[in-house]
Amino acid sequence: MSNELIPREVPAYEKHIFWDAKTKYAVLIPVINEGGRIQAQLRKMMAVPGMPDIIIGDGGSKDGSLDFEFLKECNVRTLLVKTGRGKLSAQLRMLFDFALKEGYAGVVTIDGNNKDSVESIPHFVAALEAGFDYLQGSRYIKGGKEINTPWDRKLGLKYIHAPLISLAARHRYTDTTNGFRGINSRILKDPRVQPFRDIFDTYNLHYYLSIRTARLGYRIKEIPVTRAYPNEGPTPSKIGGFAGKFHVLKQMFLACIGAYNPK
Repeated sequence: MSNELIPREVPAYEKHIFWDAKTKYAVLIPVINEGGRIQAQLRKMMAVPGMPDIIIGDGGSKDGSLDFEFLKECNVRTLLVKTGRGKLSAQLRMLFDFALKEGYAGVVTIDGNNKDSVESIPHFVAALEAGFDYLQGSRYIKGGKEINTPWDRKLGLKYIHAPLISLAARHRYTDTTNGFRGINSRILKDPRVQPFRDIFDTYNLHYYLSIRTARLGYRIKEIPVTRAYPNEGPTPSKIGGFAGKFHVLKQMFLACIGAYNPK
């Protein structure tokens, strides 16, 4: 079936476009109630030379952190506000849908909790320009760095998450829970991938894309990044407690056995 004949399942969303597209690629930032973290991150992004268009995908924040005037001051091109159901993967579908409609050749995704090295974004763009299709940010390769990673997350990633996804993908990944990624738009349009499905609701879309792109033969590369957790206070995360961790593991296993592959 041609990709044009496959309807996109995308949550309803509002668009607040502050100006027209200026760059070939876009940075996509899913957020919800990140408060001062997203504001600090956007201020840092302003100082990075060659920053692509910034598009924020809000899951329904109530903390006032995404004031329109502040976003404009930080060179944010567009704010999308999800009004339909779903969590992170639904926000990503919303962001991907908008990016394709706007004609971007590719996107860089990054969390909005100020943990990641925003100065690495141009390296993702350069790799996309060099012909790579799917990029995974990693703190565990040469040039990468981790700071204050919680021990339970580190153990789960190194001994469960990364090995199993790498096995299913038949490609070695070292940092599979990291949302810092680059994606060529042709992946999002590929009828063998079909990312625009309601089954991608919480955290499974990232896991699925890591596996599916590798199995389809797309060019993949890991990019060194830094991920820093705060020295004190709560860990910035939307995954909490045993139930949250079990849900993530369940979605990872389903991705590994091909449960999300198009029928």
